[in-house]
Amino acid sequence: MKVVIIDDAQMNVTLLQHLVRKIPDCEPTCFTDPVSALEWCLTNEPDLVIVDYMMPNMSGTQLTEKFRSHYPDIPVLMVTANHETELRHQALRNGVTDFLNKPLDNVEFLARAKNMLALRQSHKNLADHASWLADEVRKATAQILAQEREMIFTLAKAAEYRDPETGAHILRMAHYSKHIARVLGLSVEQQELLLESAPMHDIGKVGTPDMILLKPGKLTNDEFSVMKQHAVIGYEVLNTSSSPLLKVAAEIAHTHHEKFDGSGYPRGLAGEDIPLFGRIVAVADVFDALTSERPYKKAWSIEDAKKLLRDGSGQHFDPTCVEAFFSDFDEVLAIKNQFMDEQIELRDRTLD
Repeated sequence: MKVVIIDDAQMNVTLLQHLVRKIPDCEPTCFTDPVSALEWCLTNEPDLVIVDYMMPNMSGTQLTEKFRSHYPDIPVLMVTANHETELRHQALRNGVTDFLNKPLDNVEFLARAKNMLALRQSHKNLADHASWLADEVRKATAQILAQEREMIFTLAKAAEYRDPETGAHILRMAHYSKHIARVLGLSVEQQELLLESAPMHDIGKVGTPDMILLKPGKLTNDEFSVMKQHAVIGYEVLNTSSSPLLKVAAEIAHTHHEKFDGSGYPRGLAGEDIPLFGRIVAVADVFDALTSERPYKKAWSIEDAKKLLRDGSGQHFDPTCVEAFFSDFDEVLAIKNQFMDEQIELRDRTLD
């Protein structure tokens, strides 16, 4: 442990140095100039400071006060020939831990120094333990988040088996959503939260009958009424969890079919009453659905899909989200090319 000795009299420094070396595992560092001593302490973090009261340029109480602004818990032992009560009170107010009177009693000095070093070691051990606990909490939290992500993608994969949409669609629309969030200036944490929760947007389709979900032609009004319930079902399935990630996924499932002008479903929300993540996913989901081929439809051209989004800006879609989507369209095309249906299907077959 590092013990700093500060006294303007070299003879006193030599005596204290000799005594400190009797304490196991201690390395004394000595100064006769308090200014130099303080500079050293501020960059080396000692374990015990032994300081004289009366010194030129800076007194022991002044040094302690400056030292305390950086190290509130490191013990300071003041050595003084002054017995005035007010002086001691002032020194205690400035952060001195304990006093010893000159001339020193060697036995008392060693006992008090050892006690202070034991206290310092306890503080260090507690700090190390707290750091270890914090690291363990971080690891456990990361594991929980990883399990949540795995659960989300497992549920999304289960929905795929009942829905003609593909796994590549889920990946594309999630990355389109993150792209919009980035352009809108959302934090990195919010962008990642959206990326991880957006794949669950249509999980409610697990409750939609096959005769409606897989119907190749246009749905009747009654069938469409049943289809619209997938937004409510998805919300109810996901909102039962206390997980913040699944809570966000529930909100997206519930709101990504709302329209900016209030004509959407299931609640007819309008404008900024629609949660931002729902407004973002609405743009990403529709663009990918239009530009993707399905058993019941041909893929639209990119230009036609862009026109529909622009025409629907302010009606179906939040204009701010539409502009954000188009502001860096090269990124949109890069995402589309990165997650091709054929590549994802081939990868899935390989993993199976």
